[in-house]
Formats: sequence, structure tokens, C-alpha cells
Amino acid sequence: MSTVRAKTKAKPSLKLASAERPEPSSVEPVGRSLRDVAYDAIKHQIITCTFKPGEYLNEAYVSTTLGIGRTPVHQALDRLMLEDMVEVIPRKGVIVKPVSLEDVMQIIEVRLINEPYGVRLAAERADDIEISVLADILGRAKNWTAVRNVKEMMLLDREFHLVLARAAKNAVLADILRKLHERSLRFWFISLTAPDHHETVQAQHNSILNAIRERDADAAESAMRSHIESFRHNVARYL
Repeated sequence: MSTVRAKTKAKPSLKLASAERPEPSSVEPVGRSLRDVAYDAIKHQIITCTFKPGEYLNEAYVSTTLGIGRTPVHQALDRLMLEDMVEVIPRKGVIVKPVSLEDVMQIIEVRLINEPYGVRLAAERADDIEISVLADILGRAKNWTAVRNVKEMMLLDREFHLVLARAAKNAVLADILRKLHERSLRFWFISLTAPDHHETVQAQHNSILNAIRERDADAAESAMRSHIESFRHNVARYL
């Protein structure tokens, strides 16, 4: 089975952009627990490959760098373990789960079953605000695509798919799609490096949005299926 692990054990920098940086540990954000803040911050480092596949995560170091107590960090890592993003190696500690080609192909298979159906529902149920939000995301993505900012493009791809999932108006399906998509995101940094890839993704997202605007469920489903198949092709070629 093919896996990708980090080539170095150097500790990564956890400095986040101001919009992404968690609140100091002495102030708990309104409506959010420190466990949730730690979870979001650590997951962000994983999906952007700041924490590389196979890299060990030292709880004390993560806690100190994020400015969050060790208990919330420990709880966040437990949650990420349940989501299959980290794993515990006996007598060694927690590592970011190595990337397996077999694993991602299985994720893609499940996305092909669920996501086209979800976008079919979105074509039927999305409201005008959700359609406007999707259009705004694609407008911002176009700007980042022009300057080849892979991290921002990846985050907007995540946002686009999350809004699509919510637009289906099925909370259970939305949760499934969120988890599947987030487990796929690291491949933006690992394997999807073709010069024309990001323009292709932008065009595919536009096709999905146009179908939703026209309330064409068949076209939306077909566009999403083509989008996921393209992702599978790129992963197989580069990984």
C-alpha cells in the first residue's frame, strides 16, 4: 500500500494568519469552547500540510505554541483521531495519519455515491442567499487562482463544498460530506500540482453553480460527478 510520510521530523510553525489564529487561552471565545478552538487550529495545520503526514505531534509543544491548555489540546487530538486524521502509535505518541493512496481512493468512491446526490438536492433546494454565497466564493477563488495561491484556493474549495452540502438541506448528509471532503483536502498540497489543475477546478465549480442556478438537478449531478472523477485522475497520476 502506497503511503506518504513526512521527510523530516522538524517541528512545524503553528503561526496562523490573524483570521485563523485561536484566541489566547485566558479568554474563551463566546459560544466556543477551548477544545473547539484547539480542534479547529490543529485540523487547519493538518489539512494545509503544515503538520505533514507521518509527523509526530507533541502535546506540550502544540499547547504552548497555540497558547491553549494541554487538556483542550488532548481533547482535540482525541476528536481528530475519531475522524481518522491522527493516530496513536503505542509508546511513541500521536502522529498525523500518513496518506495512503488506497485510503483516498476509497474516500473518492464514497464521495461519488454521496456528493452528486447532495448537489442534486442543492439544485432543488438552495435559496438565493446560498447561491449568492457560492458565486462570491468562486469570485474570490478566481482572484487567488490568478496568483497561484494554493492554500487560499484550497480553503475556498473547502468553503464551496461546505456551502453546497448545507444547501442540500439535509443535516446528516451535510455532515457526511464535510468529513469526506476534509479528509481529501491534503491532496491539494501533496499531489495536485499540475499547472492547469486550478483553472480546471474553477471551471468545474462554475459548471456546478450554473446548473444550480438553473435548477437543473441532472446537470448539477453530472457536473459534480465529473469534478470528482477529475480529482481521482489527478490523485492517481501524481501520488
